[in-house]
Amino acid sequence: MDLTPRPGTGPPPVPPPYPYRQPQPYYGPRPETPAETTTRLRPIRTRRPARTAAAAACVVLGLGLIGGAATGTWLTSDSSADPAARNAYAVGRSAWHNVPVDTLFPRTLAGDGAGPGGADRVWTRLAVAPDGGCTKALDPLLARTLGPVGCERMLRATYTDATTSSVTTVGMIFTEGDEAAMRALGTRFTDQHLDRRTDLMPRTYPVRGTVAAGFGDRQRAGWTVHVLTEVPVVVFAVSGFADGRAVTDPQPAAKAMDPKSTTAAAQAGLGHEAKGIADRIERGLRRAVTDLTEKPE
Repeated sequence: MDLTPRPGTGPPPVPPPYPYRQPQPYYGPRPETPAETTTRLRPIRTRRPARTAAAAACVVLGLGLIGGAATGTWLTSDSSADPAARNAYAVGRSAWHNVPVDTLFPRTLAGDGAGPGGADRVWTRLAVAPDGGCTKALDPLLARTLGPVGCERMLRATYTDATTSSVTTVGMIFTEGDEAAMRALGTRFTDQHLDRRTDLMPRTYPVRGTVAAGFGDRQRAGWTVHVLTEVPVVVFAVSGFADGRAVTDPQPAAKAMDPKSTTAAAQAGLGHEAKGIADRIERGLRRAVTDLTEKPE
């Protein structure tokens, strides 16, 4: 008997087995790449021709203004275009009421090497005058000479030396002039030697009840006037004897400090008194203005 199965009969053939695959664990969504986390998609607005044209015009106008400003800065070489210079002038002009009086006029001044022959000096403040204008505090001719820069305010104080044998009035005139006007005035004082003219001497500030009670116009012996240009201020000082004696031959400080000078003012060192006190008041003002201009806003 033939046991060979016939075609089309019997169980179907078994397919060959597939290779076995290990199940993979699930770790969640793939993290974003750096580009995807830093670049944000922005919605695209519908283009409007009118708005686009206006924006383009604004860009052109802005570039023109910037170019014009840059050209103006290049063409002007003076420091009036420098914001720092303008700031120093603005701060300096208002320093008379923004800086404490004890900073502008310290109660004591140390004059190391400021006396004749390099002798040390110490000055004590007797009083500070009320702030005011220049009309009554200056001789008319000196007031007219300072007229081109104007007078915003004047501050004055009177000092005496350690021996109370001399008295000195020192003052600051805060002007209304700009840097060009102050430079022109300074040049005029230098070229015409206006700081040496006896008819342009500053006036004194006598203080009642002190050794400076009799310190008037006739007691003026030595003086100095300095026009500053980095700030709108004129610094001056005038000295005399504390005993109230009249002086017939006053001398500017620079001349009275000459070792060869034989006048009473020179022999008493009154030129050194005026110059030494004025210099220290001027330095204090410069420091105060520098501190205010460099203060962070």
